[in-house]
Amino acid sequence: MKTDVSHERLREAQELGHEARAHPDDHAALKLWLRMLACTTQIETEIRQRLRAEFDISLARFDYMAQLYRHPEGLMMRELSRQLMVTGGNVTGLTDELQNEGLVVRKPSPTDRRAWIVQLTPHGRTGFEAMARMHEGWIVDIFGGLSDTTFQQLYAGLGRLRVQMLADQPEASPPRRGPASTKETP
Repeated sequence: MKTDVSHERLREAQELGHEARAHPDDHAALKLWLRMLACTTQIETEIRQRLRAEFDISLARFDYMAQLYRHPEGLMMRELSRQLMVTGGNVTGLTDELQNEGLVVRKPSPTDRRAWIVQLTPHGRTGFEAMARMHEGWIVDIFGGLSDTTFQQLYAGLGRLRVQMLADQPEASPPRRGPASTKETP
């Protein structure tokens, strides 16, 4: 891996984050993983702060409302829990809070009397749309320093990585050990 000017600038600014764990002799894949993790953490922290400052809302609530916005017909609470990758208890707590604020409504499922369907209220939908517009602008701004070429290469490369990871998931085999057996060609 070539000398990385950005690493030196981040080190000088004491902003290495997860990258501080890397040693110069570490494999390039490990350094890339730590850089991706550092970027994700930094972006998530920025978005959390902006959501709190602008709308007095947590990222968890924003994500919850985003899932419901994509499903105007509503979602069963267990499906919402699955999509958010959180426990049912977390979803129940958020649902209670947002329902008390008039942002969501909980209705019994017509097909399963033990289940509830949660939907955004009109007030919740309108409020989320305003937040989503600002959120999109923040994301565009954060990535705005990348050239179109860099952006497309990064997007395509990460897409290839995700596809590779799906293809590498064995049915019931133990995890792969050691270096990968194939390398990507440009």
